[in-house]
Amino acid sequence: MLLAAEHDETSAEKIARHSDLLSRQLQSLREKMYPPEAMKKLKTFSSREVAGLLGVAESSLRQLSLNGEAVIPERLDNGRRIYTLPQINELRRYLAEKRPSDALRLDPRRRHGEKMQVLAVANFKGGSAKTTTTVHLAHYLALQGLRVLAIDLDPQASLSAMFGYQPEFDVDENQTLYAAIRYDDEERVPLSHVIRKTYFDGLDLVPGNLELMEYEHETPQAIAQGLSRGDGMFFRRMATVLKEVEDDYDVVLIDAPPQLGYLTLGALYAATGIVITVHPAMLDVSSMNQFLSMTSELLAVIEEAGGTLSHDFVRYLLTRHTPHDVPQVNVAALLRGLFGEDVLAASIVETTAIANAGLEKKSLYEVERGNMTRDTLNRALESVDAANTEVFQLIKQVWGRP
Repeated sequence: MLLAAEHDETSAEKIARHSDLLSRQLQSLREKMYPPEAMKKLKTFSSREVAGLLGVAESSLRQLSLNGEAVIPERLDNGRRIYTLPQINELRRYLAEKRPSDALRLDPRRRHGEKMQVLAVANFKGGSAKTTTTVHLAHYLALQGLRVLAIDLDPQASLSAMFGYQPEFDVDENQTLYAAIRYDDEERVPLSHVIRKTYFDGLDLVPGNLELMEYEHETPQAIAQGLSRGDGMFFRRMATVLKEVEDDYDVVLIDAPPQLGYLTLGALYAATGIVITVHPAMLDVSSMNQFLSMTSELLAVIEEAGGTLSHDFVRYLLTRHTPHDVPQVNVAALLRGLFGEDVLAASIVETTAIANAGLEKKSLYEVERGNMTRDTLNRALESVDAANTEVFQLIKQVWGRP
């Protein structure tokens, strides 16, 4: 009976029905999590957290508040002061102006002559925590006071979901990066038209959805028709449109698709630095080896076509690492022995804290203390902070800073 009933519905119809059911349920869950406007909001920060972010004494913040200088934080019933991220960034600028000798640390945005950094987070092995790495790095850099643009280049749009967007409901036609790099002049729009402000001050997003696959389908035909030439060559198009907004951002983070297609090649060409996420298990490392082999061959083809590739750094980041798992420790040691300092010293550990935060579509930086065990959250934050700090230090080195 069941089998006969199933044959009354084609597989395409069944999958479409399942997709619609799941999409509606996800939308309903999102509206329950973020009522009434169904949009995410960032938590506020305590004086202690703000002092840590700015590298100043908590007493200094208290005195600024008492003097009515810079910003006036909200006072809770218990007398504690809480700050929003826009207020923290206003404090950065105020203190940087008052303390010129410490201005670069307090307000680390790039200065004149320092080039915008474009970091591609890549690997084509699923489960390497590519999106998790991207969103945590984006949040971390924004919390340090940088102007960040995150680009979701994955048609599955997991990064967009982490920012509170459900791709099939919230991202319409011609609202992804595809709109800025597509080949038909009549439909193409400036990159600024698809950039969205987020609830995270200083952090903007170019969302993704299945529309991005159109670029993969159209590029071979565009090459055959001679539409892919000069700055309009398929691998140059992303770098070309990023130049339109380079005055607005310090760092661009690209969450690359989990395959080596035209979008990924465009991201690698546009990038000034590459972060390759890898889970330290032998199957994942074997898959990464194939990724590296194929990438090198394709990048060589780009160079033969006149594309000059020069990255400021290429680093491997160990993710979902269990330090007490002997096979993982051996794989990590193998990679460090082979690649040396190209493997970041810090690794992101496997932890329930990241998984639990992800269920609410949050990074660890958004989690309210008290919503999970303090020690669990602190250990997870220590791991993520260490990796992100290394990447930030690489960026500052490129900018010629100590």
